[in-house]
Amino acid sequence: MINVAIVGLGWWGLNIANALRDSEVVKVLQGVDPDASSRERAAAIGLDSVADLTDVLERDDIDAVIICSPHRFHLDQMLASAAAGKHIFCEKPFSTKAADAVVALEAAEAAQVRVGIGHERRFEPAMIELQNLCASGALGKILAFEGNFSQDKFLALDPTNWRLSPIEAPVGPLSATGIHLVDLAISIFGDPKEVWANLSTQATTFANGDTLSVTLTFDEGRTAVITAILTTPFIGRVAVYGSTGWIEIRDRSHPEESRGWDVTVSMRGEEPKTHFMPPYQTVKRNIESWASSITGDEIYPVSHDEIRANVRAFEAISRSALENRVVSTRAM
Repeated sequence: MINVAIVGLGWWGLNIANALRDSEVVKVLQGVDPDASSRERAAAIGLDSVADLTDVLERDDIDAVIICSPHRFHLDQMLASAAAGKHIFCEKPFSTKAADAVVALEAAEAAQVRVGIGHERRFEPAMIELQNLCASGALGKILAFEGNFSQDKFLALDPTNWRLSPIEAPVGPLSATGIHLVDLAISIFGDPKEVWANLSTQATTFANGDTLSVTLTFDEGRTAVITAILTTPFIGRVAVYGSTGWIEIRDRSHPEESRGWDVTVSMRGEEPKTHFMPPYQTVKRNIESWASSITGDEIYPVSHDEIRANVRAFEAISRSALENRVVSTRAM
């Protein structure tokens, strides 16, 4: 059993605490949040919490931290955790700048602590099937990726919430949902070369945008086209196109309360075939996979190189969206 503390007790931190309640791999011992009201909400679900991360890092009975704080705190919290010898699971985005990701990962490697990242969509059974089909060659040469991960949950947020801040989250749809699709594209195509992004506010008053479209280019001319919208009702769709076949995955509901996935596969010369995959606890599975990598029972599937590539893409997309130009990810 890996004993952890959750740092940041907002919506997602408490969601993780609830997801791990019956885990046989990870036990949440403590929460951390400087905000008293957040600590009160944690107490309401039975989670003891403190205001200062230092109190947690000094505890010998805590092996690791799960960081769910606003983006700008991630680097300092990861460095402090690595210095204390605590393993690190960080919510997405790992960091907003490529240089910060390098510093954090080098600190973790020097301290020999394991790193996990909140890209739980990799652990969806339908996505695993997609990745296996791509890797096996069954779809032929993989040519293009399409993804749309949109939702209207943020319409219920208080306008002062940090997730709507152009300072805390300057390209809102990217850190909210779009970065998951970037990660999936990287898991298939590798390190992207360039990005072009268009950010706009069309249907809300969100100062950091409600509609994002991104095109990423990869080696050999491959592309990923990604859409993330924060006002349309939920849609989750991923498709990969190969030279001899394609696969499309459609979510039946938001992954927070999954109702499963419809998967369609079409091969040349055959009729498309659709099958259903039932709900699965991907948030829990991601964290348990990271915890099992600490004990040596499992190899965590998201590598440090992929985390670096993801953050380079995040920074490049942010620059492209705010500066209205094509940006090289490899210049990050």
